[in-house]
Amino acid sequence: MLLLDVDGPLNPYAAQRERRPAGYRTYRMLPPRWAAAERRRLAEWGLADRRVRPLRVWLDPGHGPALAALPFDLVWATTWEEEANTFIAPVLGLPELPCVRWSSPRPEAPEGVFWKTPQIVAWAGGRAFAWVDDEITGADRAWVREHHRGPALLHRVDPRRGLVDADFATLAAWAARQAR
Repeated sequence: MLLLDVDGPLNPYAAQRERRPAGYRTYRMLPPRWAAAERRRLAEWGLADRRVRPLRVWLDPGHGPALAALPFDLVWATTWEEEANTFIAPVLGLPELPCVRWSSPRPEAPEGVFWKTPQIVAWAGGRAFAWVDDEITGADRAWVREHHRGPALLHRVDPRRGLVDADFATLAAWAARQAR
């Protein structure tokens, strides 16, 4: 399985606003869960009458075929959850994918461990997986080594660049090693 985060790997949100990375296109999206959360924030700030603005999302349509060509079952591991199938998958030309559903409220993770990590390990249930995310650290890798009984690749993607050719090569090489 290849567990995919959206913001960072597929949407290089941290790139300079005026410098969209090559190959990416700008999309304006208003996922219902995000819009509802934004309305709550605006109300808390005393701005309930302010219009909720769509998110600026940068996506590279070439990533869909590149991901589909990898020898993985693709799974969303993003806070977009099922909304990734509605908003992201069509732009990338991907079919509807299963998604990891996050606990709410988010459970506390051990010190230094990304909150997604324990839930991903539980969701994987010992199955081999690769995971791309922009918030993976050495603490997450150590935690997975200690708590996951199957093979795992935790691959951090720079949120200023998004997925690049080298990331796809790393994923393909890891999958090939698992197939042996």
